[in-house]
Amino acid sequence: MRNFLLFLATLLLFKSIHAQNPSLTDSLQKEYVNEKDPKKKAKVLGDLAYAIMNINPEQGDQYGEELIQLAERSRDREAIVKAYIANGMRCSSQAGLPDYTSKAIAYFDKGFALAQKNQLTKYQSFILVQQATLQLTVPNTDKASKYLDQASTLTMQQADDSTSAAIAIVRGNIQIARNEKIDALRSYLSALRISDKIANPNLQRQSFLKLSDFYASIEDYDKAIDYYMEGSAKLEEMNLNMRIGYYKVNDIKALGDLYAAKKSYPLAIENYQQSINLADSMNYPPLKMGGYTGLLNVYILMKEPSKALEFMASDKGTKLKDFYQALNLNPMIDQVYGIIYSEMGKLDSAGKYFDLSAPFFNNFANVNYKMFSYVQNAYFLKRKGENQKAINLLLQARSIANTNGQLEVSLEISKNLDTLYERLGDFQQSKVYAAEYFKFKDSLQTINKEKELSQIEADDELQQLKKQELAAAEKKRQRNNIQYIAITLGIATIFLLLILLGMFRVSARTIKILGFFAFLMFFEFIFLVFKK
Repeated sequence: MRNFLLFLATLLLFKSIHAQNPSLTDSLQKEYVNEKDPKKKAKVLGDLAYAIMNINPEQGDQYGEELIQLAERSRDREAIVKAYIANGMRCSSQAGLPDYTSKAIAYFDKGFALAQKNQLTKYQSFILVQQATLQLTVPNTDKASKYLDQASTLTMQQADDSTSAAIAIVRGNIQIARNEKIDALRSYLSALRISDKIANPNLQRQSFLKLSDFYASIEDYDKAIDYYMEGSAKLEEMNLNMRIGYYKVNDIKALGDLYAAKKSYPLAIENYQQSINLADSMNYPPLKMGGYTGLLNVYILMKEPSKALEFMASDKGTKLKDFYQALNLNPMIDQVYGIIYSEMGKLDSAGKYFDLSAPFFNNFANVNYKMFSYVQNAYFLKRKGENQKAINLLLQARSIANTNGQLEVSLEISKNLDTLYERLGDFQQSKVYAAEYFKFKDSLQTINKEKELSQIEADDELQQLKKQELAAAEKKRQRNNIQYIAITLGIATIFLLLILLGMFRVSARTIKILGFFAFLMFFEFIFLVFKK
């Protein structure tokens, strides 16, 4: 049950909170109207289309199409490719919604074809990496891997370190999805090394956050929190301007999620409240939704559904409901009420809300959210005693979980199917799922051993990284020493020349000038040594 309740926060946040407050969109609209430079105008329009998506998706689509038309009129092939990329990324941010995944794929495909035709190789690599990332939300790891392999081939031809780091991060994501934990760790550490080498704070941040995800996946939440804090600190080195507040709000909320997973519930609640307060001080109402969903989720994790119900009736809960209702996503709120009432044992009320939400999730494009809905409905039906209906839903969820290699989900489903078939008196099927349960349990125990290996690998890799850093520092020190020796010899030579000039007929003015520069260089060298 715990795993599915944790999934609730992801479910409510599938509509990524990139939105800004209405005053910002008004400002962008004015800037767009007044801007005369075509390239700057296109950039503002792209920002406007992205920013308005959580306020008015249809309007965001209109601005996105307008961006493409603006680029087409310019006849600048690079501008047209960038317009398609901007639209692809805008739609990718809404990939949990029906149709937006296919829209994003279509935009990326058009951009890639145009970039390929006009030999814009760097944009081809970028689009392929975005396509791979998008396929992980479907999820389709095989397709994601194919896109990434294409990107790797192109990047090797360009020797582009920043793209190589991005590829390493996405490859790690694919490996995590396949339960290849050690390989994922290697990929993330490789990304960090490359981003450190090119001193790219954005890629360094992404690498730290992915290392945080990795340690969370092996349930080492302390290290996960440490890495997330390192990633968050990189914000100060990034050129984010007013966007830094958005990232800070999300970082505080994400740390709350890690504390919740660690069962440090008071710290989690404190973080969620801080994220809400920061968003409030910035006048960014949509950004508060992350904190609201965090609070809701943590009450359910604490096994206090009555507090979750009180939250939904509070001012914060009302704002959360209004947010989703404005986006025509009422079924998501219905699902939340169904879960809360089911946990409270109020099955008639729970059934009403599950019935209201079911059509939406049955037609949902993303199979993970569909699976979550099936499982929560099945748990409700199990409590109600409608065992066959619960079995039917769990079998559908099982098919999705097995296809995607989600072992923990499969384990939980098998355990419940064993119980449900036993209730029906079908002991043969009960034994089948009991055996399946132990098979998944053995697989998870194997992964647990892999967790230990991953920890060893992590320590070893970090030691190697420290050794490389020390070696680089020593190399730099030796290089500086050689420079200092050369400068010392140069200054000594000048002083020797000054002494020798005293043996010849040289004007006092020449000796004074040479003496002035000799002493100037000497004192500058002393200052340099002390400074270093």
